[in-house]
Amino acid sequence: MPGLDLLLTNLLSPIVLAFVLGLVAGFIRSELELPEAVLKLISIYLLFSIGLTGGRELARAEPGALLGVFAVAAVLTLAIPIVSYLILRRFGRFDIANAAAIAAHYGSVSSVTFFAALTFTRAMGNPAEGYVSAIVVLMEWGVIVALLIARVAKGRQSQAGRIGAIVADTLRGRGILLLTGGMTIGFLANDAQWGQIAPFYEHLFRGILMLFLLEMGMTASRHTRAYAGVGGFMTAFAILSPIVWGVVGVLLGQLAGLGLGGAFVLGAIAASASYIDAPAACRAALPEANPGIYLTASLGVTFPFNMLIGLPLLYQVTTWLYGAG
Repeated sequence: MPGLDLLLTNLLSPIVLAFVLGLVAGFIRSELELPEAVLKLISIYLLFSIGLTGGRELARAEPGALLGVFAVAAVLTLAIPIVSYLILRRFGRFDIANAAAIAAHYGSVSSVTFFAALTFTRAMGNPAEGYVSAIVVLMEWGVIVALLIARVAKGRQSQAGRIGAIVADTLRGRGILLLTGGMTIGFLANDAQWGQIAPFYEHLFRGILMLFLLEMGMTASRHTRAYAGVGGFMTAFAILSPIVWGVVGVLLGQLAGLGLGGAFVLGAIAASASYIDAPAACRAALPEANPGIYLTASLGVTFPFNMLIGLPLLYQVTTWLYGAG
């Protein structure tokens, strides 16, 4: 599919249009809102659903294929926060705390971007390998890598206990718990057992994702308005970072033997920036860092960019690399 047609197809898909509707509602200050309890339930459903279906695919996967995928995911988990920190310190002139907090957000994963990438590549007829869900769990450790960098840079190795607490909190977080638990349940379920629950976790997924993206559009619009004073460098970083790491992720996915859909989703994971789990960790470990920078960059710039432009652009690059474009 030509690049312009692919972009238009993505922009006119119901999932992206739901996000755009949320953006419009936020910009015009609409009264539309989803109750917090409903949002939490939707988030739990989406994470658990991905974990369950990923566990089913994990049970069918060859161990050799998994080894290569986990190896490249480990490389990305280390490389993204480290390189991001160095760029922010050297070229952005950020202090240690803010550079590490931003690196933590870009080293971690946006689960919603991951959901959207899975849906996008299925719609294009190239579904990803289900076990790529396990990559999300692994790459959540990018937050820990960035915070460790900050501790070492500040010479606070004596506070290693706090890092231990942050690691424990990260492992207790709903994202890792639901994805890991869901994958375990999906892995252990037999075909008859899975058939009893599959309609709820497979057939409803896209419709519920639309509701979640509607709310994410409203939330992103609020952060976009607050982003005006951050500056040109951070805006450029928030756009260029997902492009660069997205392509690197696709190349590593191809090297690991993933199919076109799987490599695209790995690239989307690498291109994403967290705005749920990482902020909580940064508030606890780096209270001096400015949330107006790291939250508005990840949620106000990178997330809308990925949803509207980044994913179709990355898919076009992936098809070209795989000789399918």
